[in-house]
Amino acid sequence: MTMGAVADLVARAQGGDQDAWRDLVDRYLGMVHAICRGCGLDGDGAAAVNELVWLRLAEQIEHIRTPDAVGGWIAATTRNECVRALRATGRPGPDDVASGPGVGDPVDLGLLVYERDRVLMSAFARLDVCCQRLLRLLIADPRPSSVEISAALDIPLGVIGPTRTRCLDELRRLLAEAG
Repeated sequence: MTMGAVADLVARAQGGDQDAWRDLVDRYLGMVHAICRGCGLDGDGAAAVNELVWLRLAEQIEHIRTPDAVGGWIAATTRNECVRALRATGRPGPDDVASGPGVGDPVDLGLLVYERDRVLMSAFARLDVCCQRLLRLLIADPRPSSVEISAALDIPLGVIGPTRTRCLDELRRLLAEAG
């Protein structure tokens, strides 16, 4: 979806178009979930953050001055709400943990797939938290834009590509070590 199409969705949502709202949610829901998981939230915590993000967007949609940047706004809001949720429970925030929970959860698709996934997730869990968060966002469906990733991770745009390369190289090294 082009930025112009996103801006059009925001404009239509500002006008109360429910189809536009559904399309916005469909477009960014995967990113919201990826950010929640990257911050260490799942289940009820992630669901609560998800609801808050869309509530905040509903409250602020009329004030959005750059409609094509709504993805970045959603990413930053999600990250902020995750931090708030974690602090409210006394759990460390995303900048305080070495790896997120649930990283090693296997998928029961047969012994070979299970073993492959186990090895991959074990290597993934050994990556630093920054790499884990970035790679989760890069595989979200639909994939967030670089601006959205930058906002979600609070990193400059120019470091996304080099960091991705470094993270994938490290993941390959860890997989080679395991195999």
